[in-house]
Amino acid sequence: MEVRSLKSILLTGGAGFIGSTMARHLLARPEVQQLVVLDLLTYAGRRDNLIGPDQDPRFHFVKGDINDLGLVTSLVEKFNCSGIMNLAAESSVDRSIEKPADFISTNVAGTSVLLEAARAARISFLQCSTDEVYGPTPFPKQFDETARIRPSSPYSASKTSADLMVQAAHTTYGQDVTIARCTNTYGPRQHLEKFIPTIIHHALRDLPVPIYGSGQQIRDWMHVDDCAKGLIAVFEKGFTRRAYNLGAKCERTNLGIVRTILKQLHKPESLLTHVQDRPGHDTRYAINPRLALIELDWRARIPFRSGFEAVIRELSQSLRPF
Repeated sequence: MEVRSLKSILLTGGAGFIGSTMARHLLARPEVQQLVVLDLLTYAGRRDNLIGPDQDPRFHFVKGDINDLGLVTSLVEKFNCSGIMNLAAESSVDRSIEKPADFISTNVAGTSVLLEAARAARISFLQCSTDEVYGPTPFPKQFDETARIRPSSPYSASKTSADLMVQAAHTTYGQDVTIARCTNTYGPRQHLEKFIPTIIHHALRDLPVPIYGSGQQIRDWMHVDDCAKGLIAVFEKGFTRRAYNLGAKCERTNLGIVRTILKQLHKPESLLTHVQDRPGHDTRYAINPRLALIELDWRARIPFRSGFEAVIRELSQSLRPF
């Protein structure tokens, strides 16, 4: 098991949903002396997500593209970075169906650039990946890290490609790399295009609440704070080249999630509107996070019921109509 340094971290995509949570958790660690956030601030990254962390003297924000090797290299050198945590990604399946080239550019080419910078500086690299690389999971099976990779969408295919680039960097160059494959996350500061904020946004305005197809698709839900702690654990203690599943074993149907939200917001289920399913929509994701428990002493700890109710209240405040 590796023991890596958090002394000076380059966090890409740190103005996004998971990234801004990562920034908070990293700055809570006293051994972190410098945290450099690199984000292009596209649609999913917001500078406001970093209000609070940006008041810490250890925090540094740079607006820029992970495909800019010169910029990434200069930041690694300037701040004497001990590691790169890559959370920068195009992550919308719907957008990937419309414009797959954007996902190749950011998720594949961008990861390659970051790996090159890490290789030149001889520093550790963490790749934030997704359970979607495994494709649909037949019930009642749960995929572990040895499962076959079978992505269904341009998004999951681009993340799979990035995972393979990361593993090849170790095989070919001997780089110190780790991969975390995260399940669906919920929490504060999530972008409006995502499933849960979309439902809340529509319900608060008494608009039809859209749900793809039957709504019987099953996802495993994990609080973003648990996810961030898991990512840090993988970086700090994970065996090099290894992929770790980060999940909560908390499976819910999309329809069940919508009904829970409507009930808490005191909105009628008549708002629920079934729309045409998207192409290649996976029916179920389910991963086994046992390896992370055994090797990293990590598991998801926030109970879904209390965590989800708190997030609905918080998102309702930020998404309420004025």
